[in-house]
Amino acid sequence: MSTTPTPRPGTDREILRLAIPAFFALISEPLFLLADTAIVGHLGTAQLGALGIAAAVIGTVMSLCVFLAYGTTASVARQIGAGRTSAALTQGIDGIWLAILVGLGATGVAEAFLHPIVGAFGAPPAASAYAVTYLRIALLGLTPLLVMLAATGVLRGLQDTRTPLAVAVVGNAANVALNLALVYGAGLGIAGSAWGSVLAQVGSAAALAYVVVNAARRHHARLAPDLPGIKAAATAGVPLIIRTATLRAALLLMTYGAARFGEVPLAAMQLTMTVWLFLAFALDAIAIAAQALTGRYLGAGNGADVRVITDRMTRWGLVSGIVTGLGLAALSPFLGRLFTSDPAVLDLLVPVLLVAALCQPVAGVVFVLDGVLIGAGDGRYLALAGTLVLIAFAPAALLATSLTWLWVAFCVAFMGGRAVVLLYRARGSAWMALGS
Repeated sequence: MSTTPTPRPGTDREILRLAIPAFFALISEPLFLLADTAIVGHLGTAQLGALGIAAAVIGTVMSLCVFLAYGTTASVARQIGAGRTSAALTQGIDGIWLAILVGLGATGVAEAFLHPIVGAFGAPPAASAYAVTYLRIALLGLTPLLVMLAATGVLRGLQDTRTPLAVAVVGNAANVALNLALVYGAGLGIAGSAWGSVLAQVGSAAALAYVVVNAARRHHARLAPDLPGIKAAATAGVPLIIRTATLRAALLLMTYGAARFGEVPLAAMQLTMTVWLFLAFALDAIAIAAQALTGRYLGAGNGADVRVITDRMTRWGLVSGIVTGLGLAALSPFLGRLFTSDPAVLDLLVPVLLVAALCQPVAGVVFVLDGVLIGAGDGRYLALAGTLVLIAFAPAALLATSLTWLWVAFCVAFMGGRAVVLLYRARGSAWMALGS
């Protein structure tokens, strides 16, 4: 990073005010996903592998649509920085309408092509059949999930990360309770897990949308759907979709590679990816603060504070990555038994988790700088850089001969490549466009 001024008093406090609630909100989702994985994992190895496929499919759609949260956070924060609250909420409402349209369309397409989508993973027949059963139900919750993304982005742009935290904790707790009741109490098996998730997602989406709509009414922002506003939100999100597509393509390559190795590596991949995503969400808390603060200060025309905060949060990301890496390495011999009793899966899991642990410091820096550039609206660079990194990673992933080497390729070629391109960009000033 380039030399920056000394942080002004209150810089760390301002970061923490946004990052701490964001941290607990972010980790609540993967934390309860860990519980879901444990619930389904004890049904059998085939069901666990099926959950891995289903998670990859839904996660891909969600990641491609994360621009609904990230883009909305940046645009709303810029308007807040410029003192235009009504305009900020109007843009947020446009984002929610866009989420509804995208969600309905994506659900219809995914349901129509469900069997080919699952079959593309090349998993064993039992795991594929369970994956179809789960996804047939779980896709009903896709539109509520996208509404949650957009509404959360609005609130983050308003510098409010506490409300998403409250909704996330209540919603995810309800998800686990419903899963237990329907999977084991009602005897619905893996289908019960899908129904429990859908019910919790509908409730959470309704709660977040209610908060945003009330705020819009207070500030006399437009609530009705506006086609030009929706089109503008969609257009602004295209570079972020491309950027996110490169991330999901890398994770899909990982799942594809694990499926080629067999049912046991596929199950181990699901467990490792669940742990990785849990830690990624934890590290991403500072990135959420970066999105909100970067957008706000650029909107207010205050580039000096953006530089200070970028430098500060990058250092925090590095330290956080070191801490999570050490923790994962220490727990790697024991984590697997929380989710499965299959000895073959457990033996394979430990070296893979150790590789993931070594990658954590790099991930901490990558996530923060990604958040800074998203907050700055630098989506075009992120899209181009992500594409180049994916091109470099794909051959390494396809040539991997085991699950451990697959993770080595991911950490070195993909995460390391992202670190290089983001650090290069952050050292310059081309991304620091000022004004609303």
